[in-house]
Amino acid sequence: MSDAVGTQVARFLDHLTVERGLADNTIEAYRRDLARYAVFLRGRGVDDAATATDADVRAFLASASASTHGPEERPYAATSVARALAAVRAFHRFLLREGIADADPAAGVVRPRLPRALPHPVPADEVARLLEVPPAGTAAGLRDRAILELLYGAGLRVSELTGLDVDDVDLDDGAVRVLGKGGKEREVPVGRFAREAVGAYLTRGRPSLATQASRGALFLNARGGRLTRQSVARALAGYAHAAGIARRITPHDLRHSFATHLLDGGADVRVVQELLGHASLATTQIYTLVTARHLREVVDAAHPRARREGRER
Repeated sequence: MSDAVGTQVARFLDHLTVERGLADNTIEAYRRDLARYAVFLRGRGVDDAATATDADVRAFLASASASTHGPEERPYAATSVARALAAVRAFHRFLLREGIADADPAAGVVRPRLPRALPHPVPADEVARLLEVPPAGTAAGLRDRAILELLYGAGLRVSELTGLDVDDVDLDDGAVRVLGKGGKEREVPVGRFAREAVGAYLTRGRPSLATQASRGALFLNARGGRLTRQSVARALAGYAHAAGIARRITPHDLRHSFATHLLDGGADVRVVQELLGHASLATTQIYTLVTARHLREVVDAAHPRARREGRER
């Protein structure tokens, strides 16, 4: 039996690498998913992906959904199954476009329903402790306090924050100009604490970090280069540990906290949408589910007619 499917997968991966220039990690994810798909097809007697049917694709998804992995035999998450389908779809579209196949058997296959993952905001008291940790006596401490204040006080994505230049910050007007997803620019107001922290960094911290190579970058590393997202994430994890916060906190958790705390305080969801730079209101509305859950927890804990029977005794 020939191994046409293996050759077809290899050709598709070359296309992703050479013509589309995808990242190594993305290519590797495609490689793993399509290797499993190729093995599955061969097991069904299909040695040429051009002859695969929609029944083959649906059976592969069912098999992936029912399979387990790791020593604990954990089932594959719905997100992993959805990613595998995305790889299979892209593969068959490629075969059709290249004239290798006459039809796309994956076109009509429905993606598995993904559970809605709610954000996990950091409680306000923990955020307050976190913001107090960076030392005010060092350039790095001044920089990191300004970073944390902007992440939480303006709800920035970490990529937006690290991409800021000095000229993007207007401390007099209390605003920062941000380049968001899709190259969309927005202006976000910042409060007093963030303005003070950024001002202190600009006057007492950044000058000692800056070099000729720094150019206009706002947040600099010890060598004067632009700070990376990974460096921000590592610093935040260390400060969270120092603040006695048990859970892992990421820069995006502070963005979640910004949105949730605004809504808790009565902000309109459309205003929060603009501040976050969301293209769709539906993306922002997930935060209303978090606040609604919090309200239910408060009622369940405090209202005598909502308490569980076991707590009333």
